[in-house]
Amino acid sequence: MDEPLPPDAAAPGDGAGAAPGPHGLVADEPPADRHIERRAAALLLALLGLIVASGAYLLYARGVFEPMQKLVLVAEDSEGVSVGMPVTFSGFVIGRVQRIGLVEDGSVRIDVEVPRKEAHWLRTSSVFTLSRGLVGNTAIRAYSGILADPPLPDGAMRKVLVGDAAAEVPKLVSQAREVLASVGAMTSPDGALAATLAQLQTATARLAGPQGALGMAMGNPQDAAKVVATLDQTHQLLKRLDGLVQRTDGLVGHADAQVFGPQGLAGDAKATVAQVQALLADVRGNLKKVDGLLDEAQGVARNARVATTDLGQLRAEVEASLRKVESLVNEINRKWPLARDTEVKLP
Repeated sequence: MDEPLPPDAAAPGDGAGAAPGPHGLVADEPPADRHIERRAAALLLALLGLIVASGAYLLYARGVFEPMQKLVLVAEDSEGVSVGMPVTFSGFVIGRVQRIGLVEDGSVRIDVEVPRKEAHWLRTSSVFTLSRGLVGNTAIRAYSGILADPPLPDGAMRKVLVGDAAAEVPKLVSQAREVLASVGAMTSPDGALAATLAQLQTATARLAGPQGALGMAMGNPQDAAKVVATLDQTHQLLKRLDGLVQRTDGLVGHADAQVFGPQGLAGDAKATVAQVQALLADVRGNLKKVDGLLDEAQGVARNARVATTDLGQLRAEVEASLRKVESLVNEINRKWPLARDTEVKLP
């Protein structure tokens, strides 16, 4: 049998009961304990690295490592302005306030940092405003009306336009009091509104009267009656003019029928002209005969008696032709008033 171990002896493999060495030191720990310690140290290092990476990512997300452009805003006072306050453009944050301080002339200097990627929204013509509302925080806004202007340089200094809504409240209250006083004066029994309503009632009563709008426009019944009488006379005059125009149209139509109708003067004149042309041709032929006879009379003197007889007959024929022409001219004068007064007298 094995002999029992002493009470202070440790079991084999137990590091807690390792015997001291020759110089009184404890012997090396077992490999299992060293492996656990290494794993714990690695876990601590990984946790520390994760914390550092998270902090670096947060700093990167907040734009700490992003290149910035400086902008200095000058305001009359810094009421409502704080460090970290955003600067907006069209509702988007393009920068933040970094420092606030006073300058030599007592104005407030507001240092703003704008990321480079957002700085292109700021131009040399940009306007910056500091607005304080009745409800809500103070806001710094940038307005760029012409984006084609040159970009705002780094470190530029711009004046801030301050708009305080609370400062306008006393003025608004004063104006409201004046408006209420004016309304009270207008609505009083002896005010302008009451007089206007009375006049409107009178005008409405006249409009509903017998003469209607005419009586309201004239102002008194006598003038309205004169206007009505004038309108009646004008109506009667228009009727007479209408009748006269109808009669004139009838006379013109009758004259047209008399002159240019089938039995009118134009047809008779045309026929008469044809007859005159035929008669003139006959007369021209007779005159040619006379010329021939005169030539024969000059050549044949010895036949004077015969020629005289022929001339007497020819003269009789010429006189007959002239009488026909005279009768035809008389007939033309009777049918077509060539030589008479051509004035047409209307009945």
